[in-house]
Amino acid sequence: MRKSTMRQRVGHGLAQLRRHREAGMSTAEYAVGTIAACAFAALLLAVIKSGAVEGLVTTVITTALSVSL
Repeated sequence: MRKSTMRQRVGHGLAQLRRHREAGMSTAEYAVGTIAACAFAALLLAVIKSGAVEGLVTTVITTALSVSL
């Protein structure tokens, strides 16, 4: 079995730390992305439920149903 030098052991330890640090970063990025998606969904829901959009959708549907072919 070959003995490793101090420099090799330190290098190996640093490589392991970098791998673990990157694993946490991707988890944080997923969390931020999920929060952003939920915020966008809430904003979209608020816009769709607004009176102006509801009136527009009602007008479009009423017009489409009243058109005779």
